Amino acid sequence: MIALVTGASSGMGREFSKILARRGFNLVIVARRRQRLEELRRELTEQYGVKVKVLVHDLSDPDECKALYAEVENARIDILINNAGFGVFGKFTETDLDREIEMIDVNIKALHILTKLFLRKFVKRDRGYILNIASLAAFTAGPYFSSYYASKNYVLQLTKAIYEELREDKSNVYIGAFCPGPVKTEFNDVAGAEFAVAGLDEAEAAEYAIEKMFDGQLIIVPKMYAKAAAAMQRFVPTKVMLAATGKLQRSRTLKEPELPAPVNTGGDMKLRLSDDELEQAISGIVDDIKDINEL
Repeated sequence: MIALVTGASSGMGREFSKILARRGFNLVIVARRRQRLEELRRELTEQYGVKVKVLVHDLSDPDECKALYAEVENARIDILINNAGFGVFGKFTETDLDREIEMIDVNIKALHILTKLFLRKFVKRDRGYILNIASLAAFTAGPYFSSYYASKNYVLQLTKAIYEELREDKSNVYIGAFCPGPVKTEFNDVAGAEFAVAGLDEAEAAEYAIEKMFDGQLIIVPKMYAKAAAAMQRFVPTKVMLAATGKLQRSRTLKEPELPAPVNTGGDMKLRLSDDELEQAISGIVDDIKDINEL
């Protein structure tokens, strides 16, 4: 069996590749950085004895996406993991337009093209898996990270719609969306910001996604605090949610030279929360909302 992973040169794409190789899958790994892909290929072949094909493509170009599919069209690809993507952080009026368009090309256009082309093939043989990497950001709008949040909304809604079409056709093809919160990858460096919340371990996140994919889960959300945050969308008024999300995004720190820590301000200035602290805080908010709804 063969799995194709985009954005495989780093982060979760690299971890997805390792996990699938460990499970015995041969791989097609795709990214722009050949050197990193070759390093990964050597690691996987030596450690797991699988076959690995390296393909270098810039998925921000739709023609490159189509060329990628053409290169593997005659191979029996069993799994497609649409992992390639990045974010652009900042106030909408201040972020670089060209960079945002490039992000939309990768996060939306490339995923759309590859999903459609591979899905047609999978449907014909009534077998295959497509895992689209969305984000916890897919469940709401994101002030100060607006284009990225919007792109992940697209990924989630497209995936859900395709799922229902497949279900109605009684297809055995799987499609699902992985919606993690912050993950410890190179994402921060590309986006130009630091998360205000401690990120998930990338290997742990990828392992969870693969397990749930094979279980047939449509929307995959790791960690209790992330599940709670996603569920809150059903209870919290839109403007309240926007204000809360905007506050969270503003608490990010831009990637600039470090400044000396502030002197005593009369309070405890804790800018980062642990997983347990965040889960506890969100659980409290959810309980409060339920209490209000019962009034």
